[in-house]
Amino acid sequence: MISGYIKTPSVSVLNNLISLRLLAAIIFATSGCSKDTTQSDVEPQSASAESAESSLDAGLAVVNPERIEAHLQYLASDEMLGRMTGSAEYDKAAAYVAQHFEDLGLEAGGEDGSWFQAVPMLARRIDVDSASVVFHQDGVEKAQLWKEDFVMGGDVVRPETNITAEVVFVGFGIDAPEMNYSDYDGVDVDGKIVAMFGGAPDTFPHNERAYYSSGLTKAEEAVGRGAVGVIGLRSRTDQGRYTWKRVSENAGVRPGMSWINLSGDAANYFPELQGSATINVPPAEQLFSRAPISFDDALDAADAGQTLSTPLGTEVTLARRTEHESISSPNVIGILRGSDPELAGEFVIFTAHLDHVGTGVPIDGDHIYNGMYDNAMGSSILIETARAFAAMPEPPKRSIIFIALTGEERGLVGSDYYANYPTVSSDSIVANINLDMPLLLYPVGDIIAFGAEHSSLQGVIDGAIAAEDFSLAEDPMPEEVIFVRSDQYSFVKKGVPSVFLVPGFTSTDPDIDGESLWRGFLSTYYHQPSDDMSRPVDWPSALRFARANVRIGYAVAEDANRPTWNEGDFFGEKFAR
Repeated sequence: MISGYIKTPSVSVLNNLISLRLLAAIIFATSGCSKDTTQSDVEPQSASAESAESSLDAGLAVVNPERIEAHLQYLASDEMLGRMTGSAEYDKAAAYVAQHFEDLGLEAGGEDGSWFQAVPMLARRIDVDSASVVFHQDGVEKAQLWKEDFVMGGDVVRPETNITAEVVFVGFGIDAPEMNYSDYDGVDVDGKIVAMFGGAPDTFPHNERAYYSSGLTKAEEAVGRGAVGVIGLRSRTDQGRYTWKRVSENAGVRPGMSWINLSGDAANYFPELQGSATINVPPAEQLFSRAPISFDDALDAADAGQTLSTPLGTEVTLARRTEHESISSPNVIGILRGSDPELAGEFVIFTAHLDHVGTGVPIDGDHIYNGMYDNAMGSSILIETARAFAAMPEPPKRSIIFIALTGEERGLVGSDYYANYPTVSSDSIVANINLDMPLLLYPVGDIIAFGAEHSSLQGVIDGAIAAEDFSLAEDPMPEEVIFVRSDQYSFVKKGVPSVFLVPGFTSTDPDIDGESLWRGFLSTYYHQPSDDMSRPVDWPSALRFARANVRIGYAVAEDANRPTWNEGDFFGEKFAR
């Protein structure tokens, strides 16, 4: 039952914000002129025609770090309160981006001639006092403690759920025939609660590891086998990545969100799963105490990439109450039309998510989770990428769409909605280039292009980034399964070759350990209030990275051939149109 509505500005209200220029003073102060002819050192990219080369050079020349920093100062300010999806502060950020798109002369690419695509959502908040996990063992009921022993979110749709069932351990919860691997062999989970680790075996190749780590993939598999609930367990990899304190400290503070389809139903919802929770290590050990294996045995099997699935001999009750609210939050969309009469009807899409996680539990007295790197930085570079293309005397052959996405932090909500309801023909979308948390912490020597190896995009990217003195690095963090964790994956699932660009671990300064700084950010600052303007930025690297982003999009837009999936590629086989 929907208890009420959050009163957030509608698309029409946001358009009024733009047309009335209520943010004009802020934007003028932070953006400067819309055109900048300041020249920077440019290594011209080879082009088949002198005019194309000249256009690219003109676009690259207007990219400068001062504008990127100005956007950051606004988007990551305390005034924006962490840009939570559905909040008034997020809407201000959306209006800011739309105003810049308008000033650059882009075409509004949203609904009804606006800059916005409203994404209808159902937000859910768990009643933490109702959250309950109870173990039933040998006639004794043992209630677990909220946040100390377990956390859970609300049900996507239902106001109340309560399920008691036997628990079956299913390893990672994966069935991968092509890997000759199944955690479901030899166990019956019909009518049972399944307990599983996050992620996938590190013995899997990184493509398969990323795909099978997806929560949606696991939920579909569990439901298909009759499971009625899920208990998440923490593998040693998970324990090493984040402490339980990091996992639990904001439990119940922020809403979950699901987008609503045209039939009025919540997307990616599995009503068969009537309960879910994630438990800490001590209760996991207790959960396995009546099983033929111990929790340590299960951890060892996960480390070895082996299946050790078994009933645990324990029943568990999962119960909760959930409050729901209907909200709406916009994607911001601008279009630059291509110059080629035939190819202008095809689109290269640049994306960056504009939202962050809002406010939360104070850390060192600070309750605002600003999200400077995640992802005010990506959004700022997106605006300046649009400026570069708008400054070109002749646009590239294909059209370019720039989208500041909502709801990434709520589960790729805005990109998934756009991928299902694009504002242009789905067949006309040829590629997605996504920016999310580009960590420019040191003099950067390489770029990680997650997804490049799956398609012909890799050849384009190699040349484009080399022109900015970057090399292309392989995924150095397969355990993070990053390829399925950001907005490009919504496009991949629709068969669109996509790439997600971040700086690599290599520092050009031999005295700086780039990998240490990268991993240090993830462990200390990621999704914390300290991801704010106090974080260092290597601005020369930011300039080169932004220019490389422009070069990649320009090369794709100029190529007479669409990007194609590599023959036999895992994701191409799964999703190619």
